[in-house]
Amino acid sequence: MSSAGTLWTTPGQVTGKIIKAVAAFGGVAIDLPKSYVHFEDNKKPEFTNKFPHGKIPAWEGKDGFFLFEGAAIARYIATLAPNSGLLGNNKEEAALVDQWVHLAEAELDINTSQIRYLISGTLSPYSKPIHNTFLERQTRALKTLEKHISTRTFFVGERITLADISIAAFVQRACSNNIDTAARKTIPNLIRHSETLINQPALAGIFDPTPVVEKAPVYVAPKKEKEDKPKAVPTPAAPKAEKKPKPKVEDDDEDDNGIPEEPKVKNPLDDLPKSTFNLEDWKRAYSNKETRGAGGALEWFYEHFDKEGFSIWRVDFKYPEELTQTFMSNNQIGGFFNRLEASRKYLFGSMGVLGAANASLISGALILRGQEAEPVVNVAPDWESYSFSKLDVSKDAEKAFFEAALAWDLEIDGKKWVDGKNFK
Repeated sequence: MSSAGTLWTTPGQVTGKIIKAVAAFGGVAIDLPKSYVHFEDNKKPEFTNKFPHGKIPAWEGKDGFFLFEGAAIARYIATLAPNSGLLGNNKEEAALVDQWVHLAEAELDINTSQIRYLISGTLSPYSKPIHNTFLERQTRALKTLEKHISTRTFFVGERITLADISIAAFVQRACSNNIDTAARKTIPNLIRHSETLINQPALAGIFDPTPVVEKAPVYVAPKKEKEDKPKAVPTPAAPKAEKKPKPKVEDDDEDDNGIPEEPKVKNPLDDLPKSTFNLEDWKRAYSNKETRGAGGALEWFYEHFDKEGFSIWRVDFKYPEELTQTFMSNNQIGGFFNRLEASRKYLFGSMGVLGAANASLISGALILRGQEAEPVVNVAPDWESYSFSKLDVSKDAEKAFFEAALAWDLEIDGKKWVDGKNFK
């Protein structure tokens, strides 16, 4: 059987395993490159000329057809075996296969990766609330998959499809990372399905056995360096036996998790002149006092605010036409605030949803370190979806806006405050 082409991947890459499994089930012969060094060969012009994003998995067909992105390649390989049933037996089944593949990748595997990044320290700083959010999303996906497979042998129809292969691979990766013994007991049918698939005789050598994680790993903060203290000269001790290095566990997705960490750079905001305004004291005052009125939080703010060291900004979501239900818009604010976690010690925020369903906007106010908003808010990937304009509270209108945003009674163009969140 002649080869259909070459698959560029690494042994531990989960999406590469899915493609190889599809090829094995469909009886499609594929080649692997004779030599490939990730993060080196994929940066060379001969690779990027074919695959401009420099990403694996990548497919180079014998017919000169080039393709990247794992799900697209897996689906294409399945079309080379039309009698395999891997894409379903009719248009409805084909749509269901795509549905389950997309859910498993977008809802299960992405959150598995994010959890791994957090607990490994790749995403810094670590945030327990963000960790819990990723875990809740991962669990929700697992429950949806478990409910569906609990009354079936396969996810679509009566035969193995691309959906089964993809889900089995992503479930195995989740189990290898953070789905521990207790969590496995809540998804027995999904575990059964995954183990059945990856142990198919046709897939021998593609998937390794699934390790059992007794207890989900947790984030361990790095120890702070302590100054060395003079010590008494120790009495010479007998040499200890040399410890053998622990075997390295294969990375389940080398393309995603093998990214070299960038050296930590000191935040330039820390080099600003010392301010008399203590942001943490303000956050406590805001939390413990009434916002308006004598002795209130705003009175405390004006008494202590340092306009040289801090600035006040109005923030507005640029695309209000995209907003639908107000509770969803409020969740969007929560997500934006979560992504600002790295700037917590430089920032306070009060933002809200104004208006009604399908006719609302998001607006509010920020108090931040320095005189420019971007260095503080650009830690959030979606910061450019918002506009930022500096407020001068010596002007009545701008002062009124600021106070109303903090008091949660802001009104804009007849749209009244419905709900909101604080970043503190």
